Amino acid sequence: MKLAILDDYQSAALTTADWSTLGSDIEIHVFDKHLGDDLEHIARTLEPFDVLIAMRERTPFPAELLELLPNLKCLVTTGMRNLAIDMDAARTRGIDVCGTAMLPYPAAEHAVALIMDLFKKISSENASMHSGGWQANVSEGLNGKTLGLLGLGKLGERVAQFGKALEMEVIAWSQNLTPERCNELGVRQVDFETLFRQSDVLSIHTVLSERTRSLVGANELALMKPSAYLVNTSRGPIVEETALINALKAGVIAGAGLDVYDIEPLPKDHPLRGLENAVLTGHTGYVIKELYEVAYGEAVEDIAAWLKGAPIRLLNAAA
Repeated sequence: MKLAILDDYQSAALTTADWSTLGSDIEIHVFDKHLGDDLEHIARTLEPFDVLIAMRERTPFPAELLELLPNLKCLVTTGMRNLAIDMDAARTRGIDVCGTAMLPYPAAEHAVALIMDLFKKISSENASMHSGGWQANVSEGLNGKTLGLLGLGKLGERVAQFGKALEMEVIAWSQNLTPERCNELGVRQVDFETLFRQSDVLSIHTVLSERTRSLVGANELALMKPSAYLVNTSRGPIVEETALINALKAGVIAGAGLDVYDIEPLPKDHPLRGLENAVLTGHTGYVIKELYEVAYGEAVEDIAAWLKGAPIRLLNAAA
């Protein structure tokens, strides 16, 4: 039986779980590069495999691709939700889709790290020091500044706690936010426009959906202070990328901290890579050592149970 681990960019899968428990009859192949967007190329590459392990939504599995994978019998995704997999199409083709646990805090920690970098100029100062410089930047304090949260779910709550610990004023907006939720966390609820007008740093913590796609565009960015920062660790398309690039170039906002993009991996010649006021990371917000251990460890458990005919953490069980 052939098993493929997809999109293991950091070559972490084989060292963070005990794959030997699956026995010697399974041949494991690791893809450490993204297979791209060409459906036929992906299908040709993955056609030999019986079992696939997908790292979150890096490689989508629409019905069209699943139809081209006649040998696929089990698809494991890290996380218990993956909107890039057509669950119904998989069930129709007899493919079991299983999930794993994820940790609830890494993305919030990453948002905090980007906020700190933007205000304290860590990346820029580090580059200056390594090139022989000294005190190349004037950093900014967070005490008394306003932290705006677009979304106040589990991740937004953690970032709110960070802001309050640094004596920032924390404000929030989302489409389903209630006064009770804000009162519980000591956060001030504001309307959509006020969120952008008052935030010294605006951090996005909402899921990508038809309601949130392009939620932040040129008009919203124009509402922000020219000294303000935008941080996005959620999903790239929540922010209109062209509008953000134009705003950063024109100084409409002071800078941005980004971990997510419209196209991932981000093309080498992408204009964001050339902007000095953009602090960029490669969608690493959730991929920490501890998460790999949990996710790949449970992926091994999923496959072992599936091999015994008793799948666990099944995401597309028949109705």
